[in-house]
Order: sequence, then structure tokens, then C-alpha cells
Amino acid sequence: MRAKDLLHSHAVRLGTLLLLSVLALQLYFALRIALMIVIDPQSTTFQRSEIWRLASERHQVLWSQSWRPATQTSDQLKRAVIASEDARFSEHSGVEWDAIEKAWSRNQRAEDRADRLNAAQEQRSQKAGAKPGAKGGVTPAPKKVEAKVVGGSTISQQLAKNLFLSGERTAVRKAQEFVITLMLEGCLSKSRLLEIYLNNVEWGEGVFGAQAAAQHYFRVDAARLGPSQAARLAVMLPAPKRFEKQPGSAYLSGRSGTVMARMGAVDLP
Repeated sequence: MRAKDLLHSHAVRLGTLLLLSVLALQLYFALRIALMIVIDPQSTTFQRSEIWRLASERHQVLWSQSWRPATQTSDQLKRAVIASEDARFSEHSGVEWDAIEKAWSRNQRAEDRADRLNAAQEQRSQKAGAKPGAKGGVTPAPKKVEAKVVGGSTISQQLAKNLFLSGERTAVRKAQEFVITLMLEGCLSKSRLLEIYLNNVEWGEGVFGAQAAAQHYFRVDAARLGPSQAARLAVMLPAPKRFEKQPGSAYLSGRSGTVMARMGAVDLP
């Protein structure tokens, strides 16, 4: 066999093995999701990574989570989360392409603006040169401007990522997220998706799920959350650790009022 034919044969085998591996991984995800029809997931990939982080950084794991079925979770919280995170949750098939396109455009503009600001800072720094600091040292370099990235993910996509995937931003991971999202939507009802989401989503440092959040912030059970409490918890979801440290945030209060006004129009699945 000629060297060229041998290389082609190896490439075909490698490609076949890669394809089989990808298919096996999808089958694994599909079986795990099918089990969720009757079995409540006890942890997610994101939660396990948080446990490892807390154990590594703090040498202890302060953890709060207690599963509550949908019947024992306030309908006000369900409406608030849908109103805040995914208004068309009951209607779409898992992915909102228009929202993703808008988020991508906003992120591109934010990154371009951050690049321009950083370039301007660099130019000013080069013109000024190294100046003595207040204590005889060198003036520190200006803080780099970070682009504020927004997401266009639905509740189903957030659940897919939290259950099985890492937080890295790559095209491969995003593609896998889409596939898992479609599996979740195909296997589970909307009410079951929302139930799993509300029991596993992060609401603070080591605080996971609606019951733990209701106890942590308001000292009540998840079933007894009122409209204002529910709206406040829903608004925290994009950045729970930040809002946990800033409970008096003006944005949190203002956005909560907006969510409360929208809750009445939400139809629960």
C-alpha cells in the first residue's frame, strides 16, 4: 500500500472514531435527559464545579439546596422568572434565534467600544510616560475596560448548559448546548423543565434552587413567596453573587418593579 493510501486509510478511521465518539456522547446526554422524566437530577455540572471551587479557595463548602416539586413552589416565582428571563418560554421550541442575534450584535458593539477605550488609554499612557507615583513609585497602568457581555439564552438553554456543560465560550460548546436544548424540549414538558431549572439554578454563593433562595433571603418556604419577593429573586438570576452582596442596588429595585408589572401577563406552562 502506498504512503498516500495509508494516510487516507488512517484519516478515514480517525474520522469514523471521532464520529462514533460524538454520537455516543449525544446518546449519553439523551439517556440522562430521558431519566429526568421520572428522576430528579441531584446535581449539575455547574454545581459540581462550584463545589470544587469553594473547596479549593475556602477549604470548606457552605451549601444550601433542597428540592421542591412544582406544586410546592410559588406560582409567583414561576411567573417572575419567566417574565424576567424568557418571556416566550411557553411558546418557543428551546432557542430564540432573534434574541441570540440581538445579543450577538450588542456584544460586538460592546467589544468594539471596549477596544477603542483601551486603545485610547494605551495612547495616553504612552504619551505621559512613566510618571512618579504618590509614594515615589511608578503610576499604575489604567484598569483595562472589559466589554459587558449579554446573553440571549432561553431558560431551556440555561438549563442545558448548567446540567451538562462548562462555562467556556466556544463555538463547539454552543453547538452542543443547542443539541442538548432540543433534547430537553423533546423529552420533557415545559412545566418539568421549569421545575428542574428552579431547583438547580444558582441564587448566591452556595445557594441553589428556589427553596434555598427563599430561606436565604426571606426566611420563608418557596411556596410562600409573594410577588415582590419573587420578582426580586428573578432579577438576581443573571448575576446572583453580585446582587447577593448588593441587596440595596437601585437597579435591583427598579428592575423588580418592571418584572412585577409583567408577571400578570405570564401564562404558566
